[in-house]
Amino acid sequence: MGTNPWPYTAVAATAGLVLAAGVVTAAGPWDSSGQRTAERDRAAAQDDAGGADHDGAPGVAGAPKPAPSAATVLTGLGGVADVPGSAPNAKALAAALDPLLADPALGGRRSAVVVDLTTGKRLYGSGTDDALTPASTTKIATAVAALSALGADHRLTTRTAYEPDTKELVLVGGGDPTLTAREDSAGQASLRTLAARTAAALKQRKVREVTLSYDTTLYAGPEVHPIGVNDNLAAVTALMADEARTDGSTSGPVPRVPDPAADATRQFARFLKDQGIKTTSPGPSKATRRAQPLAQVQSPPLSALVERMMTNSDNDIAEALARHTALAAGERADFAGAGRAIRAQLTKLGLPLRGARFADGSGLNREGRLSAGLLTRLLLKAADPSHPELRPTLTGLPVAGFTGTLSDRYADGAGGIVRAKTGTLTGVNTLAGTAVTRNGHVLGFAFMASETADVTAARTALDRAATALTTSR
Repeated sequence: MGTNPWPYTAVAATAGLVLAAGVVTAAGPWDSSGQRTAERDRAAAQDDAGGADHDGAPGVAGAPKPAPSAATVLTGLGGVADVPGSAPNAKALAAALDPLLADPALGGRRSAVVVDLTTGKRLYGSGTDDALTPASTTKIATAVAALSALGADHRLTTRTAYEPDTKELVLVGGGDPTLTAREDSAGQASLRTLAARTAAALKQRKVREVTLSYDTTLYAGPEVHPIGVNDNLAAVTALMADEARTDGSTSGPVPRVPDPAADATRQFARFLKDQGIKTTSPGPSKATRRAQPLAQVQSPPLSALVERMMTNSDNDIAEALARHTALAAGERADFAGAGRAIRAQLTKLGLPLRGARFADGSGLNREGRLSAGLLTRLLLKAADPSHPELRPTLTGLPVAGFTGTLSDRYADGAGGIVRAKTGTLTGVNTLAGTAVTRNGHVLGFAFMASETADVTAARTALDRAATALTTSR
């Protein structure tokens, strides 16, 4: 990778990166300091002063108290740096990383790349262009493609339509996996709100009884992921509520209802009944061009969906964003069309795709292939001030020892200084993200390992390599 100079002022923040003020406000849920609000809440919750999910139930929303802002800046290990210093010496970096990446726990095939996020210069490379199974680091590519194709402010719309000739009410799925049936919608599109708005529109038409149907035709192809029925994701359909989860959780693996669209529509029917509208038992249909629009609700902006996907490694959001990327590109909204659209969008961004294969949006499909070189180029593109719409790819990365899939890792002192997307399949362990050096310089990295035998040992080896970046000079 050649040098790609552009100015980028960054220091380590409580949540990872604090970005230049002109870029911070471009996309994503941040406060005025550039700190992600979710991370501010988590920091406050650790002191029992309010914040999100402070009741200790993993993945289940609590009742947050007002949370004060946490401290803004966390410098690199070992020193204070108001202005980031120079990047580490490449030879010294190799001396530190080579023995760590030679750990047998990383299996028979491994690759690694480290880049300077200030200049774009590659500081370390081993197997840079080897296309390996990326697992969930695929979501970095999905995020960049979706944000580039749709924009950070794009929202997903769920709506209702009425067929006056047949008195059929159609719930039209808009491909929003964060649509919620919960009483507290927590800022997500609410199925209850849609029912109330729909009932009001029907009553204006003097309609109190309808034939209820649902429309999932926004997506095409099979709903079941190639890995089959799996607790890590629901059927990929344009209509679902709360990711079809069966236990009230908001993240992590859990059994899903077998028919998310039908289940969401049955819940919608109950909410309509509460509003005085009688319905039939719902079935599949398609809203015609003659159908009258009644009501709609919209998801949070794409920037927030990307952050949630990245932090929690949310496979349902990943597959939805891949399909919306396909729709934006005029491709068929199925697994194959999504893969073509992601590739096309990354090609437009000038990214090197030799050997890359996009088999899905989540990385659950073992047929996917990415290189460490491409992953770091994606991180560089997301950090480029000329692409502020891509910034949620970085701000959504889990923070070591703090948020998401890294919350229980990095107890060795690198907490808050590494932020990275994890990837785990049987025999595959990957990690890609950013790390802050002792003097506050921000590095991008991608570590990939295949043919691993012990997931815990492999994760520990990857974490040690990322930690080494934080102590480099």
